Amino acid sequence: LMERKTHVKINRKEVILAKLRKSCSCTTQKLKNSVMDFFPVLRWLPKYRCNEYIWGDVMSGLVIGIILVPQAIAYSLLAGLKPIYSLYTSFFANIIYFLMGTSRHVSVGIFSLISLMVGQVVDRELLLAGFDLNDDAPPALGDGSLQNDNLSNRTAFNLTIAGINAECGKECYAIGIATALTFVAGVYQVLMGIFRLGFISMYLSESILDGFATGASLTILTAQVKYLIGIKIPRSQGYGMLVITWINIFRNISQANLCDVITSAICILVLVTAKELGDRYKHKLKFPLPTELVVIVVATLVSHYGKLNEVYASSVSGAIPTGFIPPKVPEFNLMLRVAVDALPLAIVSFVFTVSLSEMFAKKYAYTIRANQEMFAVGFCNIIPSFFHSFATSAALAKTLVKTSTGCQTQISGVISAMVVLLVLLFLAPLFYSLQKCVLACIIIVSLRGALRKFRDVPARYHVNKLDTLVWVVTTSASALISTEIGLLIGIVFSMLCIIVQTQRPRTALLGQIQDTSFYEDDFEYENLSTVPKVKIFRFEAPLYYANRNYFLKSLYRLTNLDPNLEAARRKKYEKKEKQHLKKGNHRTANGLGIRETTLQLVPKQIDFQALVVDCSSISFLDTTGVNTLKEILKDYKNLNISVLLACCNPSVIDSLKRGGYFGRDFGCMKEMLFYSIHNAVLFAKDQK
Repeated sequence: LMERKTHVKINRKEVILAKLRKSCSCTTQKLKNSVMDFFPVLRWLPKYRCNEYIWGDVMSGLVIGIILVPQAIAYSLLAGLKPIYSLYTSFFANIIYFLMGTSRHVSVGIFSLISLMVGQVVDRELLLAGFDLNDDAPPALGDGSLQNDNLSNRTAFNLTIAGINAECGKECYAIGIATALTFVAGVYQVLMGIFRLGFISMYLSESILDGFATGASLTILTAQVKYLIGIKIPRSQGYGMLVITWINIFRNISQANLCDVITSAICILVLVTAKELGDRYKHKLKFPLPTELVVIVVATLVSHYGKLNEVYASSVSGAIPTGFIPPKVPEFNLMLRVAVDALPLAIVSFVFTVSLSEMFAKKYAYTIRANQEMFAVGFCNIIPSFFHSFATSAALAKTLVKTSTGCQTQISGVISAMVVLLVLLFLAPLFYSLQKCVLACIIIVSLRGALRKFRDVPARYHVNKLDTLVWVVTTSASALISTEIGLLIGIVFSMLCIIVQTQRPRTALLGQIQDTSFYEDDFEYENLSTVPKVKIFRFEAPLYYANRNYFLKSLYRLTNLDPNLEAARRKKYEKKEKQHLKKGNHRTANGLGIRETTLQLVPKQIDFQALVVDCSSISFLDTTGVNTLKEILKDYKNLNISVLLACCNPSVIDSLKRGGYFGRDFGCMKEMLFYSIHNAVLFAKDQK
C-alpha cells in the first residue's frame, strides 16, 4: 500500500507578508546588490580577463561595426526614415546593452523585422497627416550639415495634428512618430519586467516565430523591389500591402530605371556569391568577409564619379548629416496614437532578444536573467528615443557573426558602437551618392536565412503536421494581411490547435503483452492478448468540460456498449413483460416465452464484467471531468459492471476525493483505485 504524505499547510498570508517585508526593507548590502543586478556590467567588468578576452572582443566588435554601418543605412528604407536615425539607433543600443545586458554574445541593434514594423506605423501616420509617401524625390543639395538638413525638411504643411509645431515637416513628423512608438514599446517592456510577465513569450512557439519572420521577410522583399528596378510607386498601407504593391509594380514595370536594374543585378550577384563562398569556407576564414561594406564603397564611388543621379536619374541616399541632433522628449500626444501598435513591437523585440540570449548562453555554458534582459531591451528603447532613435532588438545574423569572430563579452558591443560613432562624426556625408537600389540589395540578400525556411517545410511536415500548419497560417497571414495581425493570428491558431488536440485526443482499448504485466494499444501492436471479462480503456488527455462528450462517445464505441441505451432497453422489456403478465399471457409481445425473454434481456454484446480506465495520461480533472467519471461509475454499476481507475496522479486523486467519487469516508477507495493496470486487472478477475 502507498500512503500519501501529510503536508504542512502553508499560511499564504504570512508568506506574502514576509516577502513584502523583505522586499521593502532597505539595507546597504541590498541596495548594492540591486544596483549591481540592474547594471550587470558592475559584476563582470572587474573580473574581465584582458589578456584572454580582449583580442576576440576587439575583432568581433570591429567586424560587427563594419557590418552595422551598411545595414543601418539600408534598414532606414524599411523604417521610412533617414539613414542618420538608423546610425543613432545602432550606436545607443550597443552602449546601453553593454551596461544592462546579461548575454555576452547577442548583438542588439537595428533589426529588419522591427524596422519593418516601425516603418508600417510611420507610413500610416504620415498618410493620415496628409503627407505624400513617395520618398523618391531628388534630395536637396547641401554640405551635409545639420542646419541645411533641417531647413530642407521644412515643408509648406501647416500641421496642427497632435500638437506638432507648424514648421515640422515630413521627416520631422516621421521621426516623431518613430520615437514615440519606441518610447511606449520600451515602457511596455519595463512594465513587463517589473510585473514579471516574461511568461508571455511562452505563447510564441518556434513555428509562430519562424512563420512570422518568413511572412515579414516576404513583405520586406516586396517593399524593396521598387528600389531594385527604380520605379516610383506609392508605399502601400493597410491590409494586403504585399498584393497591392506587386500589382503597382507590374503596372509600372515599363518605367523601370535601366541603371538601377543593372546595378541591382551586379550587387545581388556579388553579395550572394560572397555569402555562399563565405558559408562554404567559413571554417577556413578567421572572420567573415565585409562584403556589404565593399559593395557600398565601390557603388558610392561609381555613383559619384559616374554621376548616376544626374545622368540616369538613379535614386540616391542624399545628404547624411554629421554629429548628434540635440535630444528631444517624445511627444506625449503621439504616444497615445501609437500605444496599441507598440504592444506587438515590444513583445516581438523582447522575444527575439531573450530567445537568442538563452540559445547562446546554453551553447557557451553560462546563464542569463530573462527579467533583466527585458529591462535591458526596454531601456535600449526608452533612452535612445530621446536621441532620435527607433526600436531595437537582437538579430540572429549579427549574433552568429559575433560568435564566429571570437566574441567573449559585451565589450564587443562598445567597439561596434565606436565604429558607428566614427561614421556619425566624420564619414556619414561620404554616402551621399549611394544608390538606394544598392541598399535594397543588401536588405534582400540579408533575408536569405528567413526565406530558406521554405526548403524546410517537407522536413517540418514530416516531424509534426500541426506545427507545419501553424507555420503556414502565420506566414500567410503575416505576408498577406499585416505583420501584427499575422502574429496575432498565429498565436490564436496555435492555441486552437492545442485545444483541438485535447478535445479529440487518442483513445484506445489495451491488450496485455504476453507473459508480462504490461498493457498496450491493441490497435497499434500485434500479438496482444485480450483479458477475459475485462475492458481496459485509455484516454490520452486531461478530462475537462471541452472533451467530456468525446470521452463518453469513444468509451461507448470502443467497448461496444452504451450503458444508458442498454438500461433504457431493459426497462422497456421489463415494462412490456409486466403488462403481459397482468393479462395472464405467458407469451411476451415479441412472441417469446418468459424464460426466452429473460435470456434476451441479458445483452449479447456485454462480454465484460469490469472496466479499467487507464488514467496515466489524464493530467487533471475539472468539475465536469469528475462528474463524468461519477456518471459512468453509476451507469455501469446499474449493469453490474464495476469501474476501476488505474495510474491516477495525486492531482487527479485529490480532485476525485473532493468531488465525492469514493464516497464520504473513502471506504471503497481501495476497491476503486489502483496504482497499476495489472493490479486492477487482477482485482477484476477475482471478482465474482
